Amino acid sequence: MQSVCVFCSSSQGLDPAYTEAARSLGRTLAEANIRLVFGGGHVGLMGVVSNAPLEAGGEVIGVIPRSLVERELAHAGLTDLRIVGSMHERKAMMSDLSEGFITLPGGTGTLEEFFEVLTWAQLGEHEKPCGLLNVAGYYDPLLAVFDHMIDKGFLSESNRALVLVESEPERLLWGLERYQPLKTAKWIDRSET
Repeated sequence: MQSVCVFCSSSQGLDPAYTEAARSLGRTLAEANIRLVFGGGHVGLMGVVSNAPLEAGGEVIGVIPRSLVERELAHAGLTDLRIVGSMHERKAMMSDLSEGFITLPGGTGTLEEFFEVLTWAQLGEHEKPCGLLNVAGYYDPLLAVFDHMIDKGFLSESNRALVLVESEPERLLWGLERYQPLKTAKWIDRSET
């Protein structure tokens, strides 16, 4: 694996464990010679996760919409900063530049990015691994929602298996590197339509 996209927040959150996990993830990527692709900001967990590999001599590509550059949120010290016209273009380029995805704790924007690439995986648009870094149990409620979706017939076990979950960056990266996409003949049971 040569590049991983990390989705994360422009805030650091309230638990210092989130910041430490972002720093650890950035260092881990640099140590494994894996390029970080992220949203291009210098604030919050985005700033933390991108600074760590830069300090370790790693490569970091940021992708940011022009509107956020104009608000002075762009990270000026990256290996490569790509400026795009919209959030849609940002997500498409981040996906194109990456071989897998890791999601740190974050809010609705972070989850929106995660769910978009997860949905693309479900639809067969890509076969890249999608991981959640479940720092200090942050994603436990979301994992419970996934279980609820399965119980109520809205999420298949095979689609749930597309989500890799670990609490340590090294273990999640190990899982991403060994990920084998599931091959399913169909994703909708036609007998129910």
